[in-house]
Amino acid sequence: MKSTSHHDERIATMTFASVYPHYVTKVEKKGRTKAELHQVIEWLTGFNETALAKLLKDNETFEQFFERATLNPNAHLITGAICGYRVEEIENPLTRKVRYLDKLVDELAKGRKMEKILRAPA
Repeated sequence: MKSTSHHDERIATMTFASVYPHYVTKVEKKGRTKAELHQVIEWLTGFNETALAKLLKDNETFEQFFERATLNPNAHLITGAICGYRVEEIENPLTRKVRYLDKLVDELAKGRKMEKILRAPA
């Protein structure tokens, strides 16, 4: 994906706290739990409940959020389309990481098995 610098800047300055409630609503509306959402976020970023609560309270931007994250070594296995773009083709590293998270939340909401979402070995 060749995104514009404006698009990448908008994602970088968007706060995680502003998007998080939408993640919760999306997964709960489809019968999944906030605990499952947190499991997915922790798998991708390494943030446990305490760290996640602090990031939300501190109103971290996505740029700050992912600077502090320890990205899962299997994150590169997240592929497919999200928001009309192929995740694996997104060139901007931060935008790709945010779309990784979006993709995982989407998979959770669609009822995919947790082992598949977390890219567990077969």
